[in-house]
Amino acid sequence: MQINRRIFGLGFLGLGLAGCSGALPRSVTTNGPAGLPADLRPVPNSAYDAWVSAFRGRAAAQGISQGTLAAAFRGTGYLPGVVTRDRNQTEFSRSLEDYLAIATSDERVQKGRAAFARHRGTLTALQDRYGVDAQIICAIWGLESFYGERRGDVPVISATSTLAFDGRRGQFFEQQLIAALRIVQNGDIPASQLTGSWAGAMGHTQFIPTSYQQFAVDYTGDGRRDIWSDDPSDALASAAAYLQRNGWTRGLEWGSESPDGTLQPQPGGPRFRTTSNFRVIKRYNNSDAYAIGVGHLADRIGGAGPLRASFPPDANGLTKADRITLQQRLTARGFDTQGADGVIGSNTETAIRAYQANRGMAVTGTPSQTLLQSLR
Repeated sequence: MQINRRIFGLGFLGLGLAGCSGALPRSVTTNGPAGLPADLRPVPNSAYDAWVSAFRGRAAAQGISQGTLAAAFRGTGYLPGVVTRDRNQTEFSRSLEDYLAIATSDERVQKGRAAFARHRGTLTALQDRYGVDAQIICAIWGLESFYGERRGDVPVISATSTLAFDGRRGQFFEQQLIAALRIVQNGDIPASQLTGSWAGAMGHTQFIPTSYQQFAVDYTGDGRRDIWSDDPSDALASAAAYLQRNGWTRGLEWGSESPDGTLQPQPGGPRFRTTSNFRVIKRYNNSDAYAIGVGHLADRIGGAGPLRASFPPDANGLTKADRITLQQRLTARGFDTQGADGVIGSNTETAIRAYQANRGMAVTGTPSQTLLQSLR
C-alpha cells in the first residue's frame, strides 16, 4: 500500500519530513512570517483581488461584519506556493514502513514521552473527562505538530482565500475561509495571529477552520478556544472532544500488531488487529497509515517496543537496513544525505545523483544493490 500526501492530509506538517533524509519539501517554516519561503508570501494578482472583492459580499451575506473583513484581509494576498503544494500533493508516495519510520521515529517517541511527562496532569484529566486514552491524545499531538514545535506560520486567511480562488477545491476552501473569519469575529484570536499550515490547518492539533468551529474547546476557561497558544491545553482538549464526539469507546484499545489480523497495509509487512476506535482515529485523518501511526506512537509513548514483524525489501531490493547503510556510506564519502533513517527522499536522491556523476555512472538518483555494493 502506498501512502500519498492527499491521504496524509493534515498530519503532514507535524511529521517534519524535511528533518529526515527522506524529506519532502516543507510547507512552512517555524521562524515566523519573515522566515516563510518566498512563494508563501503574497504577490500581486489582479484576478485574486477581483475574487476577494466579490467574496466580501458573499461573506457579508453569511453574517461576517465589514470590520472583520477589513481586519482579516489587511496585509493578506495571493500565495502562489499554496497552489503549487495543493496541486503537487499526489506526486510523492510512501510505504507504510517509510511512514512509520518517520511517524514513530526514536526522536518522536522520546519527545512524546517527555511531553507526556510534562503534561501528564492535563492529559490524565482529559482522559477522565472525554474517555479518550491520554497516550492517544499525545500521539495525535505528536503527529500533527511535533508536540507543538511545528504549528505552522502561514496566514490562514491568505491560504484559504488563495485556494478558494484557485478553484480546484473552491467550495471546500471557501467554507474554510468563512469559518476562519468567524473565528476572528468571535474573538478567539486576532486575524494577524491566525496562522497554520499551507492548507489552513491550525495550531497544536492542526484543526481546519470548520473542525475548529465544531469541536474546539475552551478547556482553560479564559473565554477563548486557543489552540495556537504555547499552552497546549485547549488544543489537546479539542482533539479529545473531536474523538469522543466521533464515537470513541472508553477503555477500548485502538488495536495491536497481530499475525492473525486482517489489516495488512503493506504486502509482506506487519498485520494489525483493529477495533472501532481505530476507525474513530481515521475520522481525524482518513488513512490506515495515519491511524496505525497514531496507535503505535501512543503505544510507544506508553512504553511499548517497536513492531515485531519486519517489512519486505522495497521495489529496488533494499531492506531498511540496506537503505540506512547506503545513506551512511554516501555521507561518509562526502555526499550528505542529511541523515540516515532508511527513508529514500529528495536529499538521498540528490546525494545519489552527485555520487553517480562523480563516479561516471549513469545518473538516475535511484538506490540499488549495485549502488550499495559500489560504496563498500
